[in-house]
Formats: sequence, C-alpha cells, structure tokens
Amino acid sequence: MLMRAKDSTLLVIDLQERLLPAIDGGAAVIEQASWLVRLAQRLQVPVIATEQYPKGLGYTEAGLHELLPGEGLREKIHFSATAGAGLFDLPGGERRQFVVCGTETHVCVLQTVMGLLAAGREVFVVDEAVGSRRPRDKALGLARMEGAGAVIVSREMVAFEWLERAGTELFREISRGFIR
Repeated sequence: MLMRAKDSTLLVIDLQERLLPAIDGGAAVIEQASWLVRLAQRLQVPVIATEQYPKGLGYTEAGLHELLPGEGLREKIHFSATAGAGLFDLPGGERRQFVVCGTETHVCVLQTVMGLLAAGREVFVVDEAVGSRRPRDKALGLARMEGAGAVIVSREMVAFEWLERAGTELFREISRGFIR
C-alpha cells in the first residue's frame, strides 16, 4: 500500500519543550517533524498534533508550534491519542491513512498507532521523526508497531508517495525546497 496525499493525515505526537531535552536525538526529531509538517501543508495534507499533559511536560516546541494549525492541536491525558482526545473528530481525522511522528516511540506513539490500527486505519511511522529517551526503547517500539501492521517509512518515502509523479511544477518545487 502506498501513502496518498488525498487519503493521509499527518499526526504529530507530543513534541513538547520539557520532554525534548531527554529524548535521544531530540533536536533531530523536531527538525524532521517540522519538515513533515511543512511538506504536508504544501501538499494540503491535514495536520493534527497532540500534547501530553502540557502542564507537566510543557507545550509543543515553539518553532514547531508556529507551523501547526490551531484547530488541529489537542491536549490529552491518555497515552494514546485515540483514547478520549476526539482525534477522529478533528479535521483530517476521518482519513484512512495516518503518517505518524513524535515522542515517545515506545509509549505515546506506540499506543496511538495501536489505536489507529484497531480503528482500521493504515499507519505509517516515520523512522527519523520519532524518538525515545533510550535508543533501545525506540527500536523495540518500532519493531512492535511493525509487527502489529504499521509500516515504518522514511520522510522521503512520504514525500515521493504523496507527490505520486515527477514532471510537474509541484514536483520541481518540492524537489528544490524539500528533497535537495
């Protein structure tokens, strides 16, 4: 199965200011997630973002927060964004494909992905745009999600599958602005 822009929603999970310093490669995860958000917006893919208990973990990292649509940002208390946060009621929540990034891979990302799969969604987890405090937890989380039916992808896979074809002005723009 391929990712299609018209069928996809980008889901950004808990990239919060107080949690990020503890994440292995946290700055890179933010950079990759921001890249995905900008790409999604350019290709008119809805973006939903969550914040896990922001009173304790802080709010979404400031640079990323500036990119996010206000109507797609939800606070949550459950580890899974599919439990109690009204995820499927948000703009883009009705789509069949979810491209997922965020933290922590083995906790909130994992539990959300399991909830999405249980709800019958196709789920793609962007390897370089997820993180955990410990690399082993990230690896175990990715392996478990893949075993459950999620597809582990790279950001370029997302870009090229959302684009579908070369030879267009949009392809040239994305190639110059995002791929090179």
